[in-house]
Amino acid sequence: MERCDLIVSNAVIVDGSGSEGRLGSVAVDGGKIVAVGDVSGWSAEETIAGDGLVLAPGFIDVHTHDDMAVLKTPDMTFKVSQGVTTVVAGNCGISVAPFTTEGSFPPPFPLLGEAQEFRFPTVAAYQEALESNRPAVNLALLTGHSSLRVIAMGEKLDQAADSAQIAKMKEVLHLALKQGCIGFSTGLGYPPAMRAPEAEIIALADVLREFPAAVYATHMRDEGDHVVAAVEETLRTGRKAGVPVVISHHKCAGRSNYGRSGETLKLIEAARATQKAGLDVYPYTASSTVLLPEYVRESDDVLITFSDPHPEHNGRRLEDVVAEWGCSLNEAIERLYPAGAIYFQMDEEDLKRILSYPPSMVGSDGLPGQPRPHPRLWGTFPRVLGRYVRQLKLFSLATAIHKMTGLSAETFGLKDRGFVREGYVADLVLFDPDTVEDAGTFEDPEQPSHGISTVIIDGAVAWQGGAAAGARRGQFLTH
Repeated sequence: MERCDLIVSNAVIVDGSGSEGRLGSVAVDGGKIVAVGDVSGWSAEETIAGDGLVLAPGFIDVHTHDDMAVLKTPDMTFKVSQGVTTVVAGNCGISVAPFTTEGSFPPPFPLLGEAQEFRFPTVAAYQEALESNRPAVNLALLTGHSSLRVIAMGEKLDQAADSAQIAKMKEVLHLALKQGCIGFSTGLGYPPAMRAPEAEIIALADVLREFPAAVYATHMRDEGDHVVAAVEETLRTGRKAGVPVVISHHKCAGRSNYGRSGETLKLIEAARATQKAGLDVYPYTASSTVLLPEYVRESDDVLITFSDPHPEHNGRRLEDVVAEWGCSLNEAIERLYPAGAIYFQMDEEDLKRILSYPPSMVGSDGLPGQPRPHPRLWGTFPRVLGRYVRQLKLFSLATAIHKMTGLSAETFGLKDRGFVREGYVADLVLFDPDTVEDAGTFEDPEQPSHGISTVIIDGAVAWQGGAAAGARRGQFLTH
């Protein structure tokens, strides 16, 4: 009989492929899965009784802003507690690496941290910092377009980059990819990138072609009235650059755009016949980002998540602050800034349509470190399993897990992860399908979810019995 480190016994194994679950056990040794199904030939130092719970690959959060959080809060409780074992950071055009500046620090960069915390001129420098104090979760990094623009253009971000600036951005992006970055992201709806023309994005995305597994992920130019045109631009960029595209946190924002996901998904589906195109989505009808007037105008209601100059208003409705101050909306926003907000601006039917679209992945888009964060930071993955699988029966449990694991690993080129298979890294989550659900609310968001029994990362137990188990085995993932 062979010895191994750990056996999870008698669980319903849902392997991440989309196939239905089957009862069996999994043996783990040296951080890898060494047997799946029948493990009678193995004995273990430790055995965890599955007792009919579901054993799945650890969830992969494909859309995060955890770049700084893994350094500042390496226990990453808000992710591990919901079964997340890997995060993709550097989204929406803002990455902490590579980044250098002599002054420019426009929105939305403050969402990630203070200007002085952006201290990594290269991806290699960031990786060194991460590996010197390993976090609980694995991290893969995208290089942000807005970060490149600050490096190459300084304060002059309200215009198209010239040829010399594009050449500089391409040089920095190329080095980042060589040093292990897995792709390129844009935040074309944010001030640092709003003036970047399509040609600039295509020129930068073209750099990815030298790196076959690299992806282009985008917070599109518009998610409201011009959402269809923005989807068309995204698909065109990917096609012209010859690279895979991922539409970030796909939505149709604003009451006048409710129902338009039918149009956008048809465009994506048609494009997939000739190019690689995917998308991610979070399971809430409210978004969250920096406090800006253009986002307020698209929303039915706005909650303040943080305000640096006026923290006494964290968690309050913006309209109440405006009334209390007796000023205009724009003046209130200026007085509150730097600030973040939650925007109620989406339709549940659109959300269900996007979430159930087969190519869609799950990403939280959570913003760590805020006094009153969006509950998606703590609850995204259990919410899919509890509300949309068990309660609404929008799709099967196996389909949901595929959207959270195998599909994500394949899309972002994360080798040996995302599936329960022999030889794969032992990133696993054991949960109760009858009780799993998110616990956080907009009023009280920082709550560990229910039903997550055990989380294993790189073969070590990171979460068990409702508490962190101490293991911090996260790695910097590259292609």
